[in-house]
Amino acid sequence: MIRRRFQLQLAGFTLLALGFAASHVSVSAQEKAVPRVYELRTYTTHPGRLPALNKRFKDHTLKLFEKHGMKNEMYWIPTDSTKSENTLIYVISHESEAAAKKSWDAFRTDPDWIKARDASEADGKIVLKVESVFMTKAPYSP
Repeated sequence: MIRRRFQLQLAGFTLLALGFAASHVSVSAQEKAVPRVYELRTYTTHPGRLPALNKRFKDHTLKLFEKHGMKNEMYWIPTDSTKSENTLIYVISHESEAAAKKSWDAFRTDPDWIKARDASEADGKIVLKVESVFMTKAPYSP
């Protein structure tokens, strides 16, 4: 096993992360017993509306996802010049697809979500299209 050391400067603090490169990555017993289901979501916004979507996620959506049992994993903006103007890609995880359905149903009817959505869209709709794919980790995935 090769041990790697990484440092990150952030707001005056140095964060140290130790990473490991190995031919075999062990998975915790809990992950083997109860593998999570990951959901890859791609949002395409109306022209000029990506900043509003990012603000809504930052200020409201991430907290509401957690409230309803969804785990925030990672969020990206594409580097492609066209997609960087109207695309948000993210991964959240759930205990199961059934849990995902229950979480999404609760999220969509949450009064806090409805209020945040309506306020963020006071000057027009944000999202043009949403694509969703459910996934599980491949056996060799770190």
